[in-house]
Amino acid sequence: MREVSATEFTRNFGQYREIVQREPLAVTSHGRATGYFVSASEYEELQRIKTFARRSRAVADLTAEDIDQMTTARMDSSHDELNALLDQP
Repeated sequence: MREVSATEFTRNFGQYREIVQREPLAVTSHGRATGYFVSASEYEELQRIKTFARRSRAVADLTAEDIDQMTTARMDSSHDELNALLDQP
């Protein structure tokens, strides 16, 4: 990942705006990254990942009720052929 000082970033924002369409950019201050500049599509992807992560849970955190609900869940009757597959050992 390319790094650039905050001063350089400010002076040449237009140039870096184009660069981030290809790769993220670390903005540094006193030799330390203080932020990252990414393209709009990269940011949107990060938001999707964060949303998904909030909905996921570790298996160890599931209650017995959660597990029972998952193992007995069935789709509506228009998908009976798929429900039958769930019942196979």
